[in-house]
Amino acid sequence: MFGNITDKIRLLFRKDKEPYLCFYRMTGFYPRNIDIYKQALLHKSSSIKNEKGRVLNNERLEFLGDAILDAVVADIVYKKFEGKREGFLTNTRSKIVQRETLNHVAVQIGLDKLVKFTTRQSSHNSYMCGNAFEALIGALYLDRGYRACKKFMEERIINQYLNLDKISRKEVNFKSKLIEWSQKNKFEVTFKLVNQSVDEEQNPVFNTQILVEGIPAGNGKGYSKKESQQEAAHETLQKIKNDPQFIDAIFASKAEREKDTEPVYTEDSPSVMETNEDQTIDVREELITERYDDTERIIAEAEEAAFKEEIQEKTSADSEEERI
Repeated sequence: MFGNITDKIRLLFRKDKEPYLCFYRMTGFYPRNIDIYKQALLHKSSSIKNEKGRVLNNERLEFLGDAILDAVVADIVYKKFEGKREGFLTNTRSKIVQRETLNHVAVQIGLDKLVKFTTRQSSHNSYMCGNAFEALIGALYLDRGYRACKKFMEERIINQYLNLDKISRKEVNFKSKLIEWSQKNKFEVTFKLVNQSVDEEQNPVFNTQILVEGIPAGNGKGYSKKESQQEAAHETLQKIKNDPQFIDAIFASKAEREKDTEPVYTEDSPSVMETNEDQTIDVREELITERYDDTERIIAEAEEAAFKEEIQEKTSADSEEERI
């Protein structure tokens, strides 16, 4: 509180007050280093060079903000849901920090109107606002520290725009969303039950691994096959979103497969086949030779396929609440 008062007094002597006031209205804190907040708004398509010739955009801040946001939300969720299991806490945190949620809150606080980008990039980058939100968290952390980030998330985001109880109860079927993504983009996906064991209380524990075009992707453990598959699918979607090397690897593997296989187009081509125990069963649709060279585009499409269903459900729920 005292720091904010001091910064407000300092602001009286500045000529360029508006940027400071803009970020204050958004975060509840007066910036001390305004440049780092401006950098958080700079998409890589509009990168600039500083006086040392170094390219500046918000990617590094996004990387930092992503980690800080995970920690802050985990802190909040842990204290909110006392006694809940680790799996419940992980899923709830994931629903809060997922791309569609971050896009939504970024628009709510007006961040979408401040991001600097080229028109060409905006046409296929469906998560630009969410990335900018993470970059803003990174800037706030560097400028004000962890406590400020937590206060911002609690008071300005969660209390105003997110209902934690409602979010925690919402079921997100990551497995079906991964299958939807694989069918849309013509990738072979395998769900493999790696092993089955018991925990200290003799409860069965299942371990599932997912392969995309034969490349190891996500792993998941759970007290049922379904739970382990959900966790593995969630990890796979995160890998698709965040790991460019993984994207390159599955594209290369897919290209090799398509060289050896003639495309077959039939109305009754198999699309989804489940695993049974330790057997490996592929998720296939008709094979095509088209290859996307734009990595950013394929990741954007993966995000859209993974979470569009949840946004539709939220819109329907909100409309129902308004009707009642």
